[in-house]
Amino acid sequence: MHLTFFGSSLVSSYWNGAATYYRGLIRALHGLGHTVTFCEPDAYGRQQNRDLAEDPEYARVVVYRTAEERDALLDEAFAASDWVVKCSGVGVWDAELEAAVAGRSGGAARTAFLDVDAPATLGRIAADAADPFIACIPRFDHVLTYGGGPPVVAAYERWGARACTPVYNALDPEEHRPPERAGEPRWDLLFMGNRLPDREARVDEFFFRAATLCPEARFALGGEGWGDRSMPANVEYLGHVPTGRHNEVNAAARLVLNVHRESMVANGWSPATRMFEAAGAAACQVTDAWEGIEEFFAPGEEILVARDAEEVAAWVRAVDDARARRVGEAGRRRALRDHTYGQRARLLDTVLRAPAAVESVA
Repeated sequence: MHLTFFGSSLVSSYWNGAATYYRGLIRALHGLGHTVTFCEPDAYGRQQNRDLAEDPEYARVVVYRTAEERDALLDEAFAASDWVVKCSGVGVWDAELEAAVAGRSGGAARTAFLDVDAPATLGRIAADAADPFIACIPRFDHVLTYGGGPPVVAAYERWGARACTPVYNALDPEEHRPPERAGEPRWDLLFMGNRLPDREARVDEFFFRAATLCPEARFALGGEGWGDRSMPANVEYLGHVPTGRHNEVNAAARLVLNVHRESMVANGWSPATRMFEAAGAAACQVTDAWEGIEEFFAPGEEILVARDAEEVAAWVRAVDDARARRVGEAGRRRALRDHTYGQRARLLDTVLRAPAAVESVA
């Protein structure tokens, strides 16, 4: 099958946390024999901050800059594709793309909406009955999400989705693996994540307050947007960390912290992409608590769970290098067994090849 995606960016992770997900999933789909075109806008400085110097061999990447170029790509997609997939959070012309893709359902090309932030999308439309996306939901042949579990599936079905399937984040074994470790860990705890409004209060609690509680420990922070933030003296700010450096940076910390956004925690079943990246590097992870974590990693054995800054600080003090290695290696084994992009792509392949359950809405 030929698949066309309209998404934020495949070639740049700059202010684009979905890049790792797109790369892993599309590479695996290519491995199953699908061909892919990925259409992305020239926006937010991503083309000027690419971390893939060349376009990947597993997809044709097309960059558009104007509405005319966008519309020409839509025409091409519907003429040449088996599926046209509009991803959430493109950042430019989202509403126009959603209306255009949903509005062409019923032709030779089937349509899907891939929601890379379902809790936020569902919260937005619940708060605004006039949101134009509401009318699009029943028109798509399928809604796909990269997180959310049963609550998201039920919510999308209430909004009229014909079908909704979570296709979770995962591990790409080719990209995320343990690097050579040289000497002692550089940091006791690392957190990587961009500064976002609905996560900042949780980063304040789980990272910055934990650092204040452990002045003797070495903390590191990676991600965009934190440069003007005052930090405890024991925090080293790394700035943007390109995806190509994630393995070495994850491996340089004794513990790697995951702090999820408020909507993801409230919903549950929403593991961040970097959880699987860190698992691939055999990093010992500490995650904030959320419902559904045990369906991905076993707490206490494959991942450590904290409910507040005090519990993060307790893990920093209690977990020595030997235990950190045991937990990190167990997490990697679990990810390789149950959570690879190859497995996610096989699930999506089943969805793509299934017959349409309901005729498209005119």
